[in-house]
Amino acid sequence: QVQLVESGGGLVQAGGSLRLSCAASTRTFSYYAMGWFRQAPGKERELVAGISRDGGSTFYADSVKGRFTISRDNAKSMVYLQMNSLKPEDTAVYYCAADYSRSYGYSGSSYDYWGQGTQVTVSS
Repeated sequence: QVQLVESGGGLVQAGGSLRLSCAASTRTFSYYAMGWFRQAPGKERELVAGISRDGGSTFYADSVKGRFTISRDNAKSMVYLQMNSLKPEDTAVYYCAADYSRSYGYSGSSYDYWGQGTQVTVSS
């Protein structure tokens, strides 16, 4: 069983930045690819960014490419999402998820464990 705990969400003005963190309670963190998903009210959950278990491969949704950066620290069992140039349309609950696989999946069904989510609200 892996517990994931997100932090770092909040309210920010458009153009601002936030850094989300996700702490994993497992000694085998390096066995998991990680993903950040988000879900806005009335919308489907979407993969925002993914990172392979060694950090060598990353994925970004087109809507965040060039603005968001995913990274991980396997020694600390942490994954991060640096979000810059935030837009009101980035408003959502953000979840980190762990996929017991070498690389990230694109579908939520690929992931084995989920955090409780952290709210990000971007005001215009």
